[in-house]
Amino acid sequence: MGAARTQSGPNIVSNIALAAVNSSDLATIQERIQILLRERHNLKADGTKDDFQVINQAGLLSTLSSVTTMLTIFLAAIAGISLVVGGIGIMNIMLVSVTERTREIGLRKAVGAREQDILIQFIAEALLMSLLGGLIGLGLGWAIATIVTVSGLLTTLVEPGTALIALGVAMAFGLFFGIYPARRAAALNPIDALKYE
Repeated sequence: MGAARTQSGPNIVSNIALAAVNSSDLATIQERIQILLRERHNLKADGTKDDFQVINQAGLLSTLSSVTTMLTIFLAAIAGISLVVGGIGIMNIMLVSVTERTREIGLRKAVGAREQDILIQFIAEALLMSLLGGLIGLGLGWAIATIVTVSGLLTTLVEPGTALIALGVAMAFGLFFGIYPARRAAALNPIDALKYE
């Protein structure tokens, strides 16, 4: 099977499409086609002077798979950087919050709050901030996926399991970066905290 076109002389075949009954025979068929074309074109058998290309679907699929893998790694790196930056942002906000609420923490400790109570309060605040950030990010991702699907470029799907994993990772980063400010708040001396201006 082939498509032929005339260029002011003999017919030139621009491409040939073949189908194999068994996919395991593809490599053998491809090799036989290359040998036949080299014989017909009077080319070296080693393939160094080939004036044609033989491409099979497996090769295209392999190339597409490697490109997809590279894109996935690239996007994962961007997501990792975003999570670290977001975590540092949460830690900074929490440290500012501890500084601004030093007298409140001292007062709570003076009336009987334990270090554990202060620790849990600030960790809960860090988790809440990271959950809200994760929900906003998830909403933006879902909106972008919907726009891409509606535009017809690609068909996208946001799976609930993946969304839950994303929220879990966001909260884990919030917990990790929120522990230091929470411990700092819990360790405040109530007398010094009450005198803080």
